[in-house]
Amino acid sequence: MRKPTIGDQELALLQHIDDSGAASVGEVAASFGEPRGLARSTVLTMMERLRGKGYLKRKQLRGMFRYSTATGAGEAVRSAVGSFVEKTLSGSVSPFVAWMSEHGEVSDSELAELEALVAQLQSRRKGA
Repeated sequence: MRKPTIGDQELALLQHIDDSGAASVGEVAASFGEPRGLARSTVLTMMERLRGKGYLKRKQLRGMFRYSTATGAGEAVRSAVGSFVEKTLSGSVSPFVAWMSEHGEVSDSELAELEALVAQLQSRRKGA
């Protein structure tokens, strides 16, 4: 079963927590929320929503909850991309690839990664 999708702000928060490691609401509010003008209560609400969706977990240490990513931000990004492709592009990646070819700056390492993914898709197709 797929995890619920998350918004841009939630994804940014998840990536922040993933980069920071385990953190309290207060720490995340100071390092993530304050620069964005978000109140501590807003950060707490976002963190609890992410926990409810299965992206964050929390553990009580010395009377304080510490939040960390349940699966890493990478899974959330893949889920967000999958949701975008399914809902916005009707399941077709062709419009995205066309946009990338016209507007995207792709490094040599990213291009090599894309080529490896295409080769993987082709080998799966031959095996099917």
